[in-house]
Amino acid sequence: MDEVYIAPGPASTKLAEETAKLLRAKLLRVNSKVFPDGESYLRFDEEAVARNVFVFQSTYPPQDRHLLQLAFMASKLAEGGSRVVAVVPYLAYARQHRAFLPGEVVSLKTVAKMMGAAGVKRMITVDIHNVEGLGYFDIPAHSISAVPLLADYVVEQRMVENPLVVAPDRGASVRAEAMAARLNTDFASLEKARDRVTGETSVVVPEGVDAKGRDVVLVDDLISTGGTIAKAAKALRAGGAKKVVVTCTHALLAEGAMERMKEAGIREFVATDTIPGEHGRVSVAPIVADFIKQL
Repeated sequence: MDEVYIAPGPASTKLAEETAKLLRAKLLRVNSKVFPDGESYLRFDEEAVARNVFVFQSTYPPQDRHLLQLAFMASKLAEGGSRVVAVVPYLAYARQHRAFLPGEVVSLKTVAKMMGAAGVKRMITVDIHNVEGLGYFDIPAHSISAVPLLADYVVEQRMVENPLVVAPDRGASVRAEAMAARLNTDFASLEKARDRVTGETSVVVPEGVDAKGRDVVLVDDLISTGGTIAKAAKALRAGGAKKVVVTCTHALLAEGAMERMKEAGIREFVATDTIPGEHGRVSVAPIVADFIKQL
């Protein structure tokens, strides 16, 4: 690839700068502010013409504002002749990748169209909720996994002994299997049922899953309310788990989530920096930089 430039969006400034250092890429500084009425203002320090520009902008809450800021940046760069690649560490609305009930809006489909309309030529995200969602993009779209980074962190910090990796539901089983392989241990999946109308969930430990006397590593792509994880932790501890730690890529952590998980007996929690915060202790910059090098 020709010379690479990185444009740090207001939602992912630190991650963009770390990735730029790894790539020895130049930064296109972006000045931003939010007006009193809530509208966003953005301005590049210099014009970007005929360059490969990677716009880093995660879309954690406030999702709509961060999505629009991404579109504004991409559109401006594309107008100047740049080839724009959107690096969206956390991709909002990816959970609504299909209509689960009649009449539901498939939100991710609209997000994908919006990016293309804004001039984005390629999209890179980390641990999309369901890879089916990548099919809505008319441009090349990729999801890279942070599970190896999380597994390595668990080992380096000596967080567990005799671990059992557990997925809170079948949908997370691929991630649990990948982490278990990295930790050289076994894995299991719990069974979750969700009421599509109320959103209420129930979690059951299937027969044959034995966590007695073992340290359990719960792994998921994102945690919002922490309700499912808390129920999973309680069920595993009731089954004799010695210790429960939680790892996830995207720590959305709605109000009360951490308290809910602590009350369930979760001892440690670690996430990546796709969403900045005190729990985002694992940087995804290395895997993002490595992927960009391959393009």
